Amino acid sequence: MSRGPSTFRQRDVKAAIKAVVDAGYEVARVEIDRDGKIIIVPTRAAAAGTVEENPWDEVLDEPPTIRPGVSRSSR
Repeated sequence: MSRGPSTFRQRDVKAAIKAVVDAGYEVARVEIDRDGKIIIVPTRAAAAGTVEENPWDEVLDEPPTIRPGVSRSSR
């Protein structure tokens, strides 16, 4: 019994891992299915502070301001 042709190459896996690491993530696990699809599961950002903060995050985290006497249905 032969194994059959390889569906992926080691260099493909290395390139995919490098791309994930260059994006600032650590690799938790690598999965390769029978069709050769490479799935990389990241854990978290590699270094704290590599993710830039967005000023809108603070705005969107605040609860909406409700003004008394203003009805949304009256428009």
